Amino acid sequence: MEVEVKIRGLMMDPVTNMPIVILKDVTSNAVLPIWVGVYEANAIALEIEKVSTPRPMTHDLIKNLLLGLHTSVHKVVVSDLKDDTFYALIWIEQDGQLISIDSRPSDALALALRLDCPIYVEEQVLKSSKFASVSSEKVASEELRKWLENLNDEDMGRYKM
Repeated sequence: MEVEVKIRGLMMDPVTNMPIVILKDVTSNAVLPIWVGVYEANAIALEIEKVSTPRPMTHDLIKNLLLGLHTSVHKVVVSDLKDDTFYALIWIEQDGQLISIDSRPSDALALALRLDCPIYVEEQVLKSSKFASVSSEKVASEELRKWLENLNDEDMGRYKM
C-alpha cells in the first residue's frame, strides 16, 4: 500500500554533513529521512525556493522533454529499501498507458516538485526504514526520527548550500 507524503524540507545531517530530504506522511506525524547527494539536494532546493536558473537544469530538461512528448508524470513512489539504499519509480502516462521508470529517489522527488505530481512511499519502506540501521546505530536513528517528527516550521528554516 502506498502512503502519500510531502517534502517537508531539506536539512543537513549534523553528523555526516550530508543533505537529508524529509518526507512527511500527509495523514500522520510519520517522517522518512532520505540522505541524498549535495547536487541532488541543490536541484530539490532550487525548486522548493522557486529559483530560476539562466539555463535549464537536468530535471528542468526532463520536465520539458516529457511535456514536449505529451507525457505526464502520474506519480512518483519511493518503492523499496535494500541494503540501506532507497529505490523509486516514476510513473509516466502516455496515450492512456502507465509506464514505470526506475529512479533514484532524489531525481524522482526533484521531478515531482517541478511537475507538481503526488509523491508516495510504499508502506513497507516506511516500516522497514525505522529498523534498517545496524544495532549500534539504532539508538541514534531512533533519536533522529523523534527529533525529525517534532520539528516545526521555524526549525526547518531555509536550505543553504
